[in-house]
Amino acid sequence: MKKILFASTALVATAGVAAADVSFGGYGRFGIGYVEDRAAAAAAGTNGVSDTVIVSRFRLNIDASAETDAGVKFSARVRMQADETAATGEAGVAGLNGARFSVEYGGLRVDVGNIAGAIDNLPGYYGNEPGLETFMGQYSGADYGFTAYTTNGTGDNGVYARYAVGDFAVAASYEQAAGGTSTATVGDRFDIHAAYTFGNITAALAYGETDTTVSQDMTVFTLEGNWGAFNGTLFVGDESVNTAAGVKDVSKSDTFYGISAAYDISSATTINFAYGDGSGDGDTRNIGLGVIHDLGGGVSLRGGIGESKVGNADGQMRADFGAQFSF
Repeated sequence: MKKILFASTALVATAGVAAADVSFGGYGRFGIGYVEDRAAAAAAGTNGVSDTVIVSRFRLNIDASAETDAGVKFSARVRMQADETAATGEAGVAGLNGARFSVEYGGLRVDVGNIAGAIDNLPGYYGNEPGLETFMGQYSGADYGFTAYTTNGTGDNGVYARYAVGDFAVAASYEQAAGGTSTATVGDRFDIHAAYTFGNITAALAYGETDTTVSQDMTVFTLEGNWGAFNGTLFVGDESVNTAAGVKDVSKSDTFYGISAAYDISSATTINFAYGDGSGDGDTRNIGLGVIHDLGGGVSLRGGIGESKVGNADGQMRADFGAQFSF
């Protein structure tokens, strides 16, 4: 990550601030991606699109921070990102997302604005995601629309707080808006989690609830651990979700579960795996295998192959391969 220190009078004029630090960092990736029957799975008007297209992403995080004489750190982030348009295979347009502001002191951190909520920040939730595009994961059977950090939008404009002491941490988030990650809902949303690390294992439990016509909720437990060259995660939970009309969706109100793992077969090469599903007829099952080969200097080759399947529908194969570099 490249850092530029601005020591001008304008940036240090605020009383009690020693200096302001602005840094830029992120990554780029490009390659090829395959989606079986891509045009049929995309929106109307995309007939003739090839199943195999060029995939890409450029992500730039812009972070600014300052610290008071008393040791209170203030910071903010905005992100610029450009992806290909998956439905058409055309290049996308870059844009800035909503800002996130943070205050940190000791073991306490508070985020305001375009936040990642307590479930989005839950240790072990995402696990190992195969592929250059990380196109599938152990969480595929979960449908609750928790508060999540938004890259290409304004975000949920909420509040997130986390306090850590020793091996124990607790977090909570709140947002008063429509949105979330998967289900369109309107109402106040509360997410909380607690996590404890013992040795090389972290166990975490989270609960989320959205107050709507038909209350929507989620409880999820994760377990992650590292044993030398191997690391793995376990993911299980239960949820009750509803549609945008406020009607309970019985096909997705159920138990969900998943598992993921990664193994370093050499100092430069890692293979990873993910499986996720749920007991509802409308849940998505994901199963995939990936590989990462480190070329050094922040550059790696990445790829994956897997299948995504919704309920009793036919499965859809996906695969990708390409290069990623960090800066």
